[in-house]
Amino acid sequence: MLTAIVFHMFTNKTLNMHSMDKMLQLPLVVTARVDLVLLLLSLLAFWTRLTRLSYPNAVVFDEVYYGQFVSLYMKRIFFIDDSGPALGHMILALGAYLGGFDGNFMWNRIGADNALIVQSRFMLLESVVILFIMLALFTYLRFHNAPTSSPVRYCWLLLSGTSCSAAIGVKYMGVFSYLLLVGVASLHTWKLIGDMTVSGLCVFVQCVCRGVCLFVVPVLLYVFWFYVHLSLLHRSGPHDQLMSPAFQASLEGGLSRITLGQPLEVAYGSQVTLRSSASQPIPCWLHSHKANYPIRYESGRGSSHQQQVTCYPFKDVNNWWIVKNPDRADLAVGSPPRAVRHGDIIQLFHGMTSRFLNSHDVAAPMSPHAQEVSGYIDFNVSMPAQNLWRVDVVNREAESEVWKTILSEVRLVHVNTSAVLKLSGTSLPDWGFRQMEVVAEKMFRGHSSSQTWTVEEHRYGTSEEQKDREAELHSPTHIDVNRKISFWAKFLEVQWRMLTVKQEDSEHKYSSTPLEWITMETNIAYWLHPSTNAQIHLIGNPVSWGVANLSLLAYHLLASVYLLRRRRGIKDVPDAAWEQFVSLGQVCVGGWLVNFVPFVFMDKSLFLYHYLPALVFLHLLSAALLEHAHTHLLSKDTHRRVLRACACAVLACVLLSYHLFCPLTFGSPELSANQLQALKWRNSWDILYHRR
Repeated sequence: MLTAIVFHMFTNKTLNMHSMDKMLQLPLVVTARVDLVLLLLSLLAFWTRLTRLSYPNAVVFDEVYYGQFVSLYMKRIFFIDDSGPALGHMILALGAYLGGFDGNFMWNRIGADNALIVQSRFMLLESVVILFIMLALFTYLRFHNAPTSSPVRYCWLLLSGTSCSAAIGVKYMGVFSYLLLVGVASLHTWKLIGDMTVSGLCVFVQCVCRGVCLFVVPVLLYVFWFYVHLSLLHRSGPHDQLMSPAFQASLEGGLSRITLGQPLEVAYGSQVTLRSSASQPIPCWLHSHKANYPIRYESGRGSSHQQQVTCYPFKDVNNWWIVKNPDRADLAVGSPPRAVRHGDIIQLFHGMTSRFLNSHDVAAPMSPHAQEVSGYIDFNVSMPAQNLWRVDVVNREAESEVWKTILSEVRLVHVNTSAVLKLSGTSLPDWGFRQMEVVAEKMFRGHSSSQTWTVEEHRYGTSEEQKDREAELHSPTHIDVNRKISFWAKFLEVQWRMLTVKQEDSEHKYSSTPLEWITMETNIAYWLHPSTNAQIHLIGNPVSWGVANLSLLAYHLLASVYLLRRRRGIKDVPDAAWEQFVSLGQVCVGGWLVNFVPFVFMDKSLFLYHYLPALVFLHLLSAALLEHAHTHLLSKDTHRRVLRACACAVLACVLLSYHLFCPLTFGSPELSANQLQALKWRNSWDILYHRR
């Protein structure tokens, strides 16, 4: 509801004491202007979305996932969602918190417009992102249309930037509408710069304000959403393994209980486990065991028959290595410890089998273009040991940087061949126990390997004898001081993980293509009662969907006619109306394009709800075209009455269609199998029912 309150004070005399007395006796007049259409639409929207909201009392579609995230918020347990950023989840969690939810619920099974109505009634994010997109657009247009002298004008601009940030903070698809708004704002700013009636100082101030509100504020707020997110989720959880050891160690429980208080500086004699940076989303550690490479592989190619070195995805005593000084025989840390620094040459001695990490000019078992990595065994043949490695601290701040537990990302370079220790990305066959292949790959000029290793568990070794050392390696690590990383390091890592860590994208029963959205060939079954035919579907209102498509076609046809006639010097509408018509295309048609076209090129499972932000822009276009035709195209009252009658008829059809599909929107009343079949207006729709 849009309400404007205007205060009027009446006086015609000079403000003196006498006139003030009279003024105080005058009545205070308050005028309220109510937009009845907007009020009725708002009430209708609230009624359709809030009525019977408690039904069904069950988990519906993607609430399975979002509900789990809400539960994790309630318990302050860290998680990461690769489908989008944090703000949307926090909004859902805030609602759950205000409702008294404590997080103790198992969201493990489904069942424990109508399209827009359905999506907004459940714990899903599309309706939230649409809210912020529309709010950003509305507030920017209020800013653009407000008088230049109005100080409230820039409040609208600030609210627009805030809404843009919120839209992106809920779902990354919000960035499409943000780019549209920035494009429209850029056009307006360009016209402002070319306006010779505006002073240079005013242009400069307006450009700065637009830049701050539409660029700086959204970025700062986006960072702020994650600051709140990471502050709330400070406990170890199921997604820890996706993150780096440094990130994991900053969380309460989990890895922090293991790494708490470990020695920071890696020294000669240190016992370490080395985790690969390339083993996402499943972690793995450099590993060896008492098994050799086969003498010959299945292809007939021979091997060195040395001890296998792999990458193992589980904690194991065979993941422990000892950092040894090549110039000394000691396997324990001296007093004082001598730290290993960037550029130092080391040997890595396997604690349980007493083999040195080795590489040589022998093809790796599964990656013949790379070198084999092995635990060196002296078979008394002409194969000398090549077990020296140079420590290259990639993220060092100084040339003499010390190798640090958890914090340092290290590249291990084979001294003899300049090859880098890395994962090949291939699993070994049964003889290698299906573990990950580790190889050494040569670096070419101008190219450096991005694969690094991080010391995760670390202690200073104290035993020289094999039996004592094995007992030490079997014992848990020790000590007691927490190590934290900065917010910015955590923020950047979370951004990278959300963009790069993808869950397995298997084909879904209800996935669809963008072209199927336009023609309404698809639906999604959200919920089906276990014993009756009561069910809820994400399914469009066929009439409003058709009107939206026709409005898109009508705008392009009308724009083509206008342009051709204006080319010939014929202006069918005044210049002000023409500019408004062009702006309508920029905002509504542009909004549809930027929210639809990107999905055409996406190689991932897509669903009907991805189309809803684009659809909203077509609904706006329908109403705007109706107003344009009524005001500028039809001059006779008879024609306008016909147009109004047609609009009322279409509105009646929309309401009738809404009523027919209500059972699939709200899940009640239950329909018979025949009634459900009658609602299957397209053969491609998947309407479910129990045969009885």
